[in-house]
Amino acid sequence: MEHLFTSESLVSFIILVILEIVLGIDNVIFVSIILNRLKDRRQKNNARKLWMIGGIISRSLLLLGLGWLLTQKGHFLFVVYGKGFDLASLVMLGGGLFLIYKSVMEIHHKLEGEDPAAAGSSKPLHFGQAIGQIFLIDAVFSFDSIITAGGTAKHVEIMIAAVVIAMFIMFFFSAGISEFIHKHPTLKMLALSFLVMIGIGLIIEGWDSRQAHELHLKNYIYFGMAFSFGVEMLNMLMRKRQNERVVRLNEPTLDEKAEK
Repeated sequence: MEHLFTSESLVSFIILVILEIVLGIDNVIFVSIILNRLKDRRQKNNARKLWMIGGIISRSLLLLGLGWLLTQKGHFLFVVYGKGFDLASLVMLGGGLFLIYKSVMEIHHKLEGEDPAAAGSSKPLHFGQAIGQIFLIDAVFSFDSIITAGGTAKHVEIMIAAVVIAMFIMFFFSAGISEFIHKHPTLKMLALSFLVMIGIGLIIEGWDSRQAHELHLKNYIYFGMAFSFGVEMLNMLMRKRQNERVVRLNEPTLDEKAEK
C-alpha cells in the first residue's frame, strides 16, 4: 500500500482529478441538457442518480480491465523487425493516437466548429429515452476518461479513486464548475493540450515502456503541465485586474435555472 502514498502517486492523483473534472464538463453539460428535457422533477433526480452511479461503476470496471491489460506486458502477440508488441503496448499505442486525434478535433470544434447550443432540441423525452441517451453519451466520454487515467497514473487504485472523486465533484458542483470553465476557456484549451501531451506519452510508453520508465517520461509531462498551469493562473490574475474580454468557445452552456 505504501506505493500509493509516494510523491509521484499523489501528484498523479491530483493532476488526474483536475483533468477529469475539467474534461468532464462537456459530459455534465450534455447530460444536463438531456435532463432538462424531462418534465417530471422526480424522474430528473432519478436519472441524475443513475447517471452518477452508472458512470462510477462503468469507469471502475473499465479501469480494472485496464489494470489487467498492464499485467500482460512482456507477453508478446507478434514481433516486427525484432520489436515485440504485447496487448498492453497495442492498447497504449492505439489509445495515444486516439487521444491526440480526439483532442485536436475537440480544439477545432471549440474554436471553429458549429455552436452545439444552436443545434439542441427542446422536445420532451420519456424517462427511458433520457436514460438511454445519457448512458450512450457517458459511454463515449468514459473512453476518454479511462485513456486519460491510464496515461496519467500508474496504479489502478489511484485511477479509480480519482475518477470517483471527480464524478462526485461534477455531480454536486456541475453548475458552478461549468460557469467557471465557461468564463475561463483557456483552461479548457490547456486541458486539451495536456491530453495531447498524455497521448504522446502513451505512444512512447507503448513503443518502449522500459526506455520511457528510465527517462522518467511522466515527470517531464507533469512538469510541463504544472508550469503551464502556473502561467495560466498568472494570466487569469492579470486579466481579472485589467478586466479583459475573454474568447467564447463553441460549446453548450448549462442553464442552472432550467436544471432546477
